[in-house]
Amino acid sequence: MKNELSSETSPYLLQHAHNPVHWQPWGEKALQLAKDLDKPILISIGYSACHWCHVMEKESFENEATAAIMNTHFINIKIDREERPDLDHIYMDAVQAMTGAGGWPLNVFLTPNAKPFYGGTYFPPVKAHGRASWSDVLTSINNAWLHKRNDMELQAETLVTHLKKANNFNLAKNNIQIDTGAILFSKSDCEIITKNLLAVADNIDGGFSNAPKFPQTFSINCLLQLAYFLEDKNALQQAELSLTKMLHGGIYDQLAGGLCRYSTDKEWLAPHFEKMLYDNALLIITLCNAYLLTKNEMYKNRVEHICNFIFEEMKNKGGGYYAAIDADSEGVEGKFYVWSKAEIDLILKDNAPIFNTYYDVTENGNWEQKNILRIIKPLQDVATQYNVTINEATLLLNNATQLLLKQRNKRIRPTTDDKILLSWNALLLTAFCKAYEIIQNDKYKQAAEDLFQFIENKFTSNGEAYFHTFKNGNAKHPAFLEDYAYFIEACISLQEITSNENYLHKAKKLANFTINNFSDDNNKYFFFTKTDQSDIIVRKIEIYDGATPSANAVMAKNLYYLSVIFNEQAWKNRAVFMLESLKTIIIKQPNSFGVWAALSINIAAGINEITIIGNDMTLLLKKMLLQYLPNKILQTSNEASSMPLLSQKEVNDKAKIYLCKNFVCSKPIDNVEDMFINMNHFVL
Repeated sequence: MKNELSSETSPYLLQHAHNPVHWQPWGEKALQLAKDLDKPILISIGYSACHWCHVMEKESFENEATAAIMNTHFINIKIDREERPDLDHIYMDAVQAMTGAGGWPLNVFLTPNAKPFYGGTYFPPVKAHGRASWSDVLTSINNAWLHKRNDMELQAETLVTHLKKANNFNLAKNNIQIDTGAILFSKSDCEIITKNLLAVADNIDGGFSNAPKFPQTFSINCLLQLAYFLEDKNALQQAELSLTKMLHGGIYDQLAGGLCRYSTDKEWLAPHFEKMLYDNALLIITLCNAYLLTKNEMYKNRVEHICNFIFEEMKNKGGGYYAAIDADSEGVEGKFYVWSKAEIDLILKDNAPIFNTYYDVTENGNWEQKNILRIIKPLQDVATQYNVTINEATLLLNNATQLLLKQRNKRIRPTTDDKILLSWNALLLTAFCKAYEIIQNDKYKQAAEDLFQFIENKFTSNGEAYFHTFKNGNAKHPAFLEDYAYFIEACISLQEITSNENYLHKAKKLANFTINNFSDDNNKYFFFTKTDQSDIIVRKIEIYDGATPSANAVMAKNLYYLSVIFNEQAWKNRAVFMLESLKTIIIKQPNSFGVWAALSINIAAGINEITIIGNDMTLLLKKMLLQYLPNKILQTSNEASSMPLLSQKEVNDKAKIYLCKNFVCSKPIDNVEDMFINMNHFVL
């Protein structure tokens, strides 16, 4: 055997292609080899931007002696969690069930039949911090396999049974009868959701819980909705506090833009410096919603800043957007991003003092004797301190930023994970649509339509069955539920900004494919993997939000929306069933069910079915897009259409707005302002 990773396309797998470990990619060849040799399998799962994955590689997987142990006793398989999130979910659940903890790198020992019996995350090269050394773990597992194999296999069978039972969380509700005309979520339910979100919120530094802190944009979006529908000032204050603290913190790249994956401290100062495409797409969406509600220009400015970063640093020349930018450069985490005061003084000269004051730059540094740029003082206070106007301070800081950015770009850059993932690109497509809504610059609409076309050209050959990942002209791995769910959502968003109903027909086609290939017919949810996928030990149903939205929640949202657009009552029933089945836990734990909660809140407030039709409807559409109305279904056209919401409506030179809600429709309306007067009961 030898290391077989050199022909892979995943940057993470290629990083390990020259290890002395005889790594194999996950696939039929490696799995059959384990059976033929009757050896246990070691799978090691990570991703290219993972700092501790790099650490363990350097300490253990590049070590000849350690590699010899691994090669002698195990079939060693490397997995990129972003290429195979299905495998990551299954084996992460197994390790969490065994140890109560999880993370990456994820190292799991399997029987030759790929069933897990032991696992963990990072193991040091020598025993330290209460962790066994990696070589000791390898030796212990080998001894246990040789002398207690029956126990190991029994443990594996028990664990697989547990994983399968975890999918049965809702089987008891299979036979419940859902009254789709009844009130699904009430005002009091929404008030409890608000209370439960605020109970876990940090009202000093923003965000939720203590360190490490993740963006949790789903929870922030819920707070924005609750602030709007309940007129809850505390909800709005917490949402804005969270966004402001993140945008001012070290977790946000103050020079080039872009959010890092999470903060290691409660103040958002020191991140793990990897930048993920999905985090930035989700932040754009949330900032757009915050701008629509508050009209705070900072949110719009940051949307433009993040989009520019994505265009400049994450776009593939042929179209599509890369997965991530690494945390490390020159083997040091964050080295690319941090500064000494002396460096800044040298570059900015006389303008350094005001920059250093505003961005918390000191001689001793704010992180490991270096400075992570962050904002801790209001600009007005800094301008006053240096006896300049806000406009003068802003111009000075902008010029200083460009000088530092020019200098930073001369440094050795972190590596870029240049695979292109359907799911994350679909999230970005939705983000571009949202950016167009608030900025109304056609470049964002064009970026969205170009990305849609790239996905159609590169990820599918028949317009129905898609692949999950693309690189170097090669699309591979059948798409997962999240790929379809997020892409359907993106098609819906595209229709709202373009008025092109073809995107809705595409969404319907994809929804039908998803229903036919991913459904769990017993309880109306969706498996993460397709029906015909054969290389997994269990098909999982994911209902929680993780770093990305729950794909089941997004599918419920899609089905509800499309049920109105196409008059598909069965789809609405299914979405309502999904929500009703999870109602108790959505209300109790909205911080883990943010997308579900958002849909529940919208339904509680009542869905506004809005159509704009007429030859000059473009101006009305642009005005409509600038309104915060999360509980809307919007369709527009400048010509007659057979679509249910548009049919039997006259097309005149002067466009009209039609508003329907709770089975009652208003008379045609001439302008957006009058429409909101007709919606004077929007508050719960």
